[in-house]
Amino acid sequence: MAFMDRISPVVDETISALAKTRFIEDPIAGVKYSRATSIISSAYKRHGRILEAAIREGLRESNRHQVWQEDIFRVSRAADALASSQSPDECAKSSLPYGEAVRALQVDMIAYDSADKTIRAYEIKRGNGQFDAGKIRSIRRDLMCVQVLLKSYGDLASVAPVAAESRIIFYYGTRSLPRPWSLIKNELDIHFDYAITEKVEQANAYFKERLHALLDAA
Repeated sequence: MAFMDRISPVVDETISALAKTRFIEDPIAGVKYSRATSIISSAYKRHGRILEAAIREGLRESNRHQVWQEDIFRVSRAADALASSQSPDECAKSSLPYGEAVRALQVDMIAYDSADKTIRAYEIKRGNGQFDAGKIRSIRRDLMCVQVLLKSYGDLASVAPVAAESRIIFYYGTRSLPRPWSLIKNELDIHFDYAITEKVEQANAYFKERLHALLDAA
């Protein structure tokens, strides 16, 4: 099944949900623009899921990557403590056993690169605006928890990595965390050694086309 055959249903489902968006008519905007504002606001939030799917499904076509999503990534008490007490550089050199769980995270994409034997975990954000300080602290903590557990997780996932990296993608370029922990759109092709952005932009173009048609159908 081709890339867009796998992504189109995700976009179509999103558009169907947006078409059912409830809105309150603003006395100044009127029905048409109140509806459009509500749809656009909801579209921004739902677009993140399309980006996740597009990057994940696009990279699945690379001949050097194994790719999956982890809905329940177990975070241990020890990982939480380490992430809270150590610097990111120290966390990058630390590794804890994976298995115990005091909480769980959803990891948007895990990719094992058979060329460099590295397992990498990715949180995927639109990156079109800055998060507040509290959200940034939460993102950093979760990223570090995944970092210190990821190599052990890879061993249990039967890929036997020699290294592990946890990263966050801010696709449109507004980084809430610095390099090397973050990636943006124009770094992805080099990072993956694969032309991923072309595929993501295919998905974005289809979503934009369907969204504009929905907005025009007033």
